[in-house]
Amino acid sequence: MRVASRRTAHPALIALGAVGAVGAAAAVWGIGIERYLFTVREVTAPALPAGSAPIRVLHLSDAHMAPWQHRKQDWLASLAELKPDLIVNTGDNLGHLDGLAGIRRAFDPLAGIPGVFVHGSNDVTAPSPRNPLRYFLGPSKKHHEPTPLDTAAMDRYFTDELGWTDLNNSAARLTVAGTVVDAFGVNDAHRDWDRLDVLPDAIGALGPRDAATPLLGVTHAPYQRVLNGFTDLGADAILGGHTHGGQVCLPGYGALVANCDIPLSQAKGLSTWSHGGRTVPLNVSAGCGHSIYAPVRFACRPEATLLTLTARN
Repeated sequence: MRVASRRTAHPALIALGAVGAVGAAAAVWGIGIERYLFTVREVTAPALPAGSAPIRVLHLSDAHMAPWQHRKQDWLASLAELKPDLIVNTGDNLGHLDGLAGIRRAFDPLAGIPGVFVHGSNDVTAPSPRNPLRYFLGPSKKHHEPTPLDTAAMDRYFTDELGWTDLNNSAARLTVAGTVVDAFGVNDAHRDWDRLDVLPDAIGALGPRDAATPLLGVTHAPYQRVLNGFTDLGADAILGGHTHGGQVCLPGYGALVANCDIPLSQAKGLSTWSHGGRTVPLNVSAGCGHSIYAPVRFACRPEATLLTLTARN
């Protein structure tokens, strides 16, 4: 009588199967679930002159909007219920040639709330397919032949219909919740469109600043040269986006890439930036979207930030 022998799978095949199963589960989570888990991150930073009343800032970034992304549009529209005093939009709003239709649906409820905005490259040119592994080699600099977007139409919508102020390489003075606020910003530093050299004159053109007037710096890409320049210009707080918080992160570790030269530990969230003897709050938004060519989020939920600026002690 012959007894059939049991063959045991090779350990390497078992390990490979386990890795494949984990990878498949991660892909299902990142593509099918987490990219829709929209989150409001609420933080507080002492950034205003002593005696100032708090200012509630809704920081929006990197919507990368396509017209069919109705869940994201509905969530962004619902943020009007937070009743912010000021909206800061740090760019990359468009993710498709017809993205403005989705942006209108998302932002119409925010009309009448004071706001400022700067551009990311995806407010100017449409996204293109990329090899995501290239981001591990450093900030992406090779750009495909660009397909232009209707930036002028988006800017008209922001300024004429929402009442927001364009801060691309410029400065402005606003009244926010009864408080005078000065703000300045740059165009996308990732594409070298920033003009730090024009900002001193732009800020000076606002006129004399009262000691109680806060000064906010706004950028899409938080490159160190921009953060250093903003700190030197006297910014009381700095807001940026661009990094997507790493977009695909390692649980318990955080961002693996930032697509700029900011330290990975500061690729998302509230931290501080020091330069020239000054230290100021820095908020980098992980953004609420993604390229249509990379529809995934992992260990990095899409977000908006409700940043409450309070008086310094």
